[in-house]
Amino acid sequence: MAPRIAVVAAVLALLAAAVYWFVLRERFQPPPPPPVSQAPAAPEKKGPQFPIESPAKPLPKLGESDPALREAIAGLVDPASLAKFFGLEDGIRKIVATVDNLSREIVAERVRVVKPMGGQVLVTGKDETLAISPRNYARYTPFVRMVEAADVPKAVAAYVYLYPLFQQAFVELGYPDAYFNDRLVEVIDDLLEAPEPKGPVKLVVPKVLYEYADPELERLSAGQKMLIRVGPENEARLKAKLKEIRAAVTAR
Repeated sequence: MAPRIAVVAAVLALLAAAVYWFVLRERFQPPPPPPVSQAPAAPEKKGPQFPIESPAKPLPKLGESDPALREAIAGLVDPASLAKFFGLEDGIRKIVATVDNLSREIVAERVRVVKPMGGQVLVTGKDETLAISPRNYARYTPFVRMVEAADVPKAVAAYVYLYPLFQQAFVELGYPDAYFNDRLVEVIDDLLEAPEPKGPVKLVVPKVLYEYADPELERLSAGQKMLIRVGPENEARLKAKLKEIRAAVTAR
């Protein structure tokens, strides 16, 4: 114990000497001149991990970009599906906010660019056996087919052309030092990690809305929950398309 006591005593002595010195210096020495004010150094802005270089073509203003976005999507999706599934008023801002929300707890209804599927959630059983009905997954199949049919190279070409507007909307959302394409890849990776439950997906109704009975599923991000809700077959098909998109937006 003696060596330990000696070390502690030495440390305390040094601290006491330091305190004594600084107290005396404060009392008996004039205060130092004020430091020369210097502007704080601006933090170094890191470049994008997955840069997007858009062609030097004229673009509309962000607030006037809906026609350009509609034209880009119309080349990928038939008009009936465009009207049925998408709400494109202030579309680029909604797309950016939706993407950013997908890996978070909820996607705010006011920023969703994809319209609700409509109809009631189909369930089976009750109480402990309450679960999503396999018939419910068919509600999402038309949307999944539309996504599968989209030409990824054409979609990415449209995205690259409009990318400065996506980036502007992302900055407006509160990310002045970040890049939307990096965030898109991050969200796709989160979606690809969504679990693929085997067997019935059980539900509970603690208040008014359905929730997953499994706490692990209920804690997932909003996007991962959505993938589970579309059913295992649709989930696998959407993940395959997401992998295509990820490869295309990172290869540039």
